[in-house]
Amino acid sequence: MVTSATANENRPADAVDLAALKTRQQGAWSSGDYAVVGTTLQIVGEQLCEVLDLRAGETVLDVAAGNGNASLAAARRWCNVISTDYVPALLERGRARAAADGLSIEFREADAESLPFADAAFDAVVSTFGVMFTPDQEAAAAEMLRVCKPGGLIGMANWTPEGFIGQVFKTMARHLPPPAGAKSPALWGTPGRLAELFPPPASIKFIPRSFVFRYCSPDHFLQVFRTYYGPVLKAFAALPPLNQVALERDLQELIERFNRSGDKTMVVPSEYLEVVITRH
Repeated sequence: MVTSATANENRPADAVDLAALKTRQQGAWSSGDYAVVGTTLQIVGEQLCEVLDLRAGETVLDVAAGNGNASLAAARRWCNVISTDYVPALLERGRARAAADGLSIEFREADAESLPFADAAFDAVVSTFGVMFTPDQEAAAAEMLRVCKPGGLIGMANWTPEGFIGQVFKTMARHLPPPAGAKSPALWGTPGRLAELFPPPASIKFIPRSFVFRYCSPDHFLQVFRTYYGPVLKAFAALPPLNQVALERDLQELIERFNRSGDKTMVVPSEYLEVVITRH
């Protein structure tokens, strides 16, 4: 599973079987129904497309698109969009959303670490809370750069280690440690790691943002995430009953620390890093 940025960043990259980790992660994202959670994050894709200042007719690739938040946002701006993910069921959910909104988007199954597109094929490459979960971070970053045109933009939204979702994964990692050598996805939410992944001549702009999770109650949030959000579903399923109780208690305490609702509902801001990279 995912850990905090500080937990794994010093482990050697070759200490983990990346292929096995990818298979494990693909199984996690294929379980449950991420679209139930993903659809609540639509505002993030809209914000990202505005920051990128996308223009009608531009070619846009959405990498690890999930159920298509950034894809839909780009298509609403009359861009020519290809939406990719390695979970076919999520592409189907994105396809259904596009059809419902009357949007023209091409959906293709694709691995973020080996994109099936030509060099310099896109004016913009985007990813919202997607590419950050690839096991081979260097390969995924290199692929995004490769398929982006010179002068084009790469836009991402990545959870930070200190934010609520980063802390959710850190909490789960205490109960179910990740494989030795696995790099934390939350590193994508840190300027230092992004500077390593996208070195000069690429230039990077960082914009701290916050997405607010709004649920009926903390229990409602946990019920939804345990049922539909693959990594949380798999974490609970891998633990014996007493350990599940302990994990739930720790997640409840975490929500209590972040919750600013002042009533029975859950209103929890979660920090993320909006990233705009210019490929020179």
